Amino acid sequence: MILLRRDIEAREQRILAPYAASAARSRGRLKPEPECDFRTCFQRDRDRIIHSKAFRRLKHKTQVFLAPTGDHYRTRLTHTVEVSQIARTLARALRLNEDLTEAISLGHDLGHTPFGHAGEETLNEIFPGGFSHHHQSLRVVDVLEKEGQGLNLTFEVRDGILKHSKGKGPIINSDPENRPVSVEGLIVRTADIIAYIAHDVDDALRGGVIDETDIPGDCLAVLGPRTSARINTMVRDFLTNTRIEPDHVEPAFSSEVHQAMIKLRDFLYDFVYDVSEVHADFIRSAKVVRELFEIFRTDDALYTREIGPTPIDQAERTRRVCDFIAGMTDRYALDLYNRIFLPRPWGVY
Repeated sequence: MILLRRDIEAREQRILAPYAASAARSRGRLKPEPECDFRTCFQRDRDRIIHSKAFRRLKHKTQVFLAPTGDHYRTRLTHTVEVSQIARTLARALRLNEDLTEAISLGHDLGHTPFGHAGEETLNEIFPGGFSHHHQSLRVVDVLEKEGQGLNLTFEVRDGILKHSKGKGPIINSDPENRPVSVEGLIVRTADIIAYIAHDVDDALRGGVIDETDIPGDCLAVLGPRTSARINTMVRDFLTNTRIEPDHVEPAFSSEVHQAMIKLRDFLYDFVYDVSEVHADFIRSAKVVRELFEIFRTDDALYTREIGPTPIDQAERTRRVCDFIAGMTDRYALDLYNRIFLPRPWGVY
């Protein structure tokens, strides 16, 4: 027998915790549309994200190392998949809505620029009004995908995407204005930091940027000596210390694990993200972003050839240039820069 949407929604009511998001009680979409017969609204959101162009481009966007040639380095796509796996583990243990959790996880980095945080920081400096990848991720799903129609996702997924970001902010978000409305959104934020703390250390070791002996020993003593052990420790500690009430969940880590996570994150910033071997590439990539941004704002013929008809309004043109550059993969940005700015051998013999 085919399990129809209403059957799935009824099963959610029986299985999920009172504090979990319910597909049947979703706040809806920006534009109302007929429901699917056999998928809930959150399942449809997940599927729309997976089939989007922005999701496919994540495979060629930087996580830690610029355009890595090794097969086993993380990209923004593999990071996203790892976040989704951790988030679903947490969601299942807490009896949350796994479909909503997965949709937020898969969409949370769709707005990331080429060259990782270097690209984001550069666009933030040069784009009027500033730039952040979490706002851009929401813009991708609301406006840019499907040739400007957007994906028309549910409120809960859009909210989780917008409010996942933390940077160097608190691991557990206590700011009510920036907390996702759903517990599932809070879980994705937690899974994101668990994932990158674990796998960015792994990639840094693989790339020879750090050695095992460089990692703070007290962090290893608390979290574990290997990537899998560290993920397991953080997940287990989170599930053990999160406070569950009949209609509310308050995410938490133990003080010991929380401090170890902060120290390991600080270590990554000091000895991986900002270290000269890695940072030098991002200084050069910032130059690529700046020069592409400027030439597309001023060269009408180039804009028309690569982006489309030139808007009369300069502010609209600048916005479209920002969207165009933010959507680029690392290799596309480098190839385009080479085509525009670097000389080519003369082809007449």
